[in-house]
Amino acid sequence: FYFYKTVLEKFRFPKMIKFNRIVLTKSIIRRNMATIADGVTFNHIAREWRFKWSPDNDKASLSAAQNVLVQHLPEIKTVPGLVDVQRVVCGGCLDFKVIVKLNSSNFDAWKEKNFSPEESFLSSIKSIPGLTAIETQTYTLETI
Repeated sequence: FYFYKTVLEKFRFPKMIKFNRIVLTKSIIRRNMATIADGVTFNHIAREWRFKWSPDNDKASLSAAQNVLVQHLPEIKTVPGLVDVQRVVCGGCLDFKVIVKLNSSNFDAWKEKNFSPEESFLSSIKSIPGLTAIETQTYTLETI
């Protein structure tokens, strides 16, 4: 820290000051993270909706699944504490995953609402021919 302070005073780099503040902020955030085990901490919890799609009929089930996601996305984006929504599609193993990432402090409230709009999304997905192995999972999700 002394080295950076000396450089800042001598050369007056405003970007270094911002960088230094970011470092300090991240260390404060890390102290407030929940701990699963020694060294395993988190601030975010994700809910994943996943299933397998079929390559039949020019990947019609994949296109239909994407349309369902697009229809539900506005409602998903209103979930309090939402950090990010990701879609993962694998052409090799035919996976389709939707990952809804929340601040951990908001997760229990969303759970009490049955992860709305999860039920509606999955109901629509179950009606599409060619989609199988429909599952959900909850886990922590951190950028490291």
